[in-house]
Amino acid sequence: MEALISNYWWVLVALLCVVLYKYILRFLFGMVIVPEDRIGLITKKFVLFGSAKELPDGRIIAIRGEAGFQGKTLAPGLYFGMWFWQYSVTMEQFTIIPEGKIGLIMAKDGSEIPTGNILGQKVESDNFQDAVKFLENGGQRGRQTAYITSGSYRINTMLFQVSVTDMIRIQESMVGIVTTLDGLPIEANQIAGKMVEGHNNFQDFDAFIKLGGNRGLQPQVILAGSYNLNPWAVQLEEIPMMEIAIGYVGVVISFIGQEGSDLTGADFKHGNIVGKGSKGVWLEPLGPGKYPINKYIMKVELVPTTNLVLNWASARSEAHNLDKNLSTITVRSRDGFPFNLDVAQIIHVPTTEAPKVIARFGNMVNLVSQVLEPTIGNYFRNSAQGSDVIAFLSTRKERQESAKEHIRKVLDEYNVNAVDTLIGDIVPPESLMKTLTDRKIAEEQKITYDTQKQAQETRQGMEKETAIADMQKDIVKAQQSVEIAERTASATVKKSEGDAAGVKLAVGAEAEATKMRAHAEAEATKARAQADSEAIKLRASAEAEQISLTGSAEAGKILAVGKSTAEAYELAVKALGGENFTRYKITEELSKGNVKLIPDVLIGGNGGNHGGSAMDGLLGLKLMELMDPEKRKEVVAVAEIVETKPKPKKDNINP
Repeated sequence: MEALISNYWWVLVALLCVVLYKYILRFLFGMVIVPEDRIGLITKKFVLFGSAKELPDGRIIAIRGEAGFQGKTLAPGLYFGMWFWQYSVTMEQFTIIPEGKIGLIMAKDGSEIPTGNILGQKVESDNFQDAVKFLENGGQRGRQTAYITSGSYRINTMLFQVSVTDMIRIQESMVGIVTTLDGLPIEANQIAGKMVEGHNNFQDFDAFIKLGGNRGLQPQVILAGSYNLNPWAVQLEEIPMMEIAIGYVGVVISFIGQEGSDLTGADFKHGNIVGKGSKGVWLEPLGPGKYPINKYIMKVELVPTTNLVLNWASARSEAHNLDKNLSTITVRSRDGFPFNLDVAQIIHVPTTEAPKVIARFGNMVNLVSQVLEPTIGNYFRNSAQGSDVIAFLSTRKERQESAKEHIRKVLDEYNVNAVDTLIGDIVPPESLMKTLTDRKIAEEQKITYDTQKQAQETRQGMEKETAIADMQKDIVKAQQSVEIAERTASATVKKSEGDAAGVKLAVGAEAEATKMRAHAEAEATKARAQADSEAIKLRASAEAEQISLTGSAEAGKILAVGKSTAEAYELAVKALGGENFTRYKITEELSKGNVKLIPDVLIGGNGGNHGGSAMDGLLGLKLMELMDPEKRKEVVAVAEIVETKPKPKKDNINP
């Protein structure tokens, strides 16, 4: 039983040793275990051996074994001899600086910061992870110029206090204006420190101090980007970049720098214009673009280089607003009437003359208010006093040209070009305008009445001429009708005459043809006995003559045939006698028509001297019916001719 109890106690002791081994080892061997994410901060309670038992006056961190807060820390690991009755070990987490942040360090112990400085200078201390080295190298207590960037650090928090702050970020098209809080004082007669290079945009502030940088406003600016700037050393103001639009130049007025020599010469006596980098107005203006200008050490005056319109009109102003304070000019005429003028002045400032304009006036607003406004206003007031309102209105063009020339000469003295002077609205007094309006209305009414009168007279004449023109149409129509009737009658007469002449010619031609045929037959009969050849020749000649006459004119043919037939018949009648010729022709025709030679009925004559009877007529009629119709007509015609002619005496007829 005692053995069992003894074993139980040994097991209990073993379990206690396992559970409380750290305390046992700490008590027996002074063992301390520092985890991997911690550091051990040591506080020494007392000193058993050695001369350095107490810290020097003013120090709170021991670096040589004195009692108190120890500068040396315990890194992660296992340590012995750290007896609990002499040492107190506090486990502290690592100091972690997140991404985009920086850690500002304030030392609780160290040397005194020199008078005039507010920040402790950087010393070698492994980014403040070695407190002993920091103190041994002369680290100064207080806020430090150096900082730690993102990461994990084993910082002795009994010596250093870490504050986490954001990095500085400058946006696009912005500029950072820097004011340093430590450094040498700014030189006399200067408003900003001197230009210092080699400090990496103030991120290495210790280098800035060593290079003799001044505290206060800095001429150097910081452009867009991210920067590790110590806010205890540097203050930053972010402003937009200076933008110079197209059509403008920027005249730089620098407030810092050395006094430069005047570059304008003796003729320009209204201010000094210096070179770039000197104090004063720079000779070379800035062209269109964006510039990182520090507005506290220099000023940029915008000067338009395009034609600039300025309006002396209450209701109108241009986008540049240089004429926003200009108003309509009120003048008084010689006859005592006040009236208003709207005037527009166009000016141009050459690029090379812009610095002179700024050196003389300071800005464009002063140019307008000090030169243009009084010059133009006084000119038109003086001009109006020498004329009455009506004359001023009527000579507007001449006065505009005169004003243009006068203002051009004035502005040339101020290095400004006068492009044009324009007179806008002229507003005379209402009472005068009413009088002028009434007069003008009366004049216009008179002109209107005269015009209407002329129009009525013209209308009367036009109506008269219109009536005449309308009647003229009927007159012309009547005249044309008369002429047509006359011509129709004349044509009818001519036609009748032509018909009569045609009939006459036809009858004459028929008679002539008959005569010629009779003559030809007679000649043929007469000559037949002489020679058949001569008869044939004559017949051919007659036929040729007949064909020729037919080709020349049908009328000639008819006439010739008629005449020939008539003459032939006449000759035949003369030669044979009327009755014998008749018998001859009847016999000839009967022989041609295959008619009976002996008629069935014989009609005698009328019982005259020739012994004919009434039956002769009946026989003739019957014979004509049997004959060819054309021949019948011919025979009838010949018979009529024979009947109408006087009968020849028997003693006149050749046997």
